[in-house]
Amino acid sequence: MRKVNFVFQLGGLLLLGEGSPSFTTAQAQEASTNSVWAAPARAARKENLVPADEKSMAQGKGLYVAGCMPCHGATGRGDGPAAATLERNGVHVHPGNLADSKMWQQTDGAIFWKLTEGMTPMPAWRETLSEEQRWSVINYIRTLAPKPASNPATTNQPAAAQPKNKP
Repeated sequence: MRKVNFVFQLGGLLLLGEGSPSFTTAQAQEASTNSVWAAPARAARKENLVPADEKSMAQGKGLYVAGCMPCHGATGRGDGPAAATLERNGVHVHPGNLADSKMWQQTDGAIFWKLTEGMTPMPAWRETLSEEQRWSVINYIRTLAPKPASNPATTNQPAAAQPKNKP
């Protein structure tokens, strides 16, 4: 096994070099797959202007089934038929669990950025889907995760998708 002396991650780029402490290539690859995927603050603030209505949800579901379901699965749990084949830097990775209530901690803008930019093995959908289609996918994805008990102020979902405050 080849020795890598240091690992530095810059965005999605993993830089390997000499120095201390010592890492093996396998450890460096694992480090690259365990990083948090966060959208830039400016992207996270982007507003979803597509109403989360019946039309948008139906369009989003159709696009999800065609493009997302093979990896994320029918219910968004990351258990689609292609999930077992996914790798990043030679290491098996699991698709994100879109049915986790933690999805509500991300703004629509952050999810839009991830859908637009992609991150291996997830493709970038910028050239394949229009902006409206990507927002519709996000509106549909919001239906997969249970809403948390509290209403976090960090989200900027359309009003129809936001958890309701009780009087």
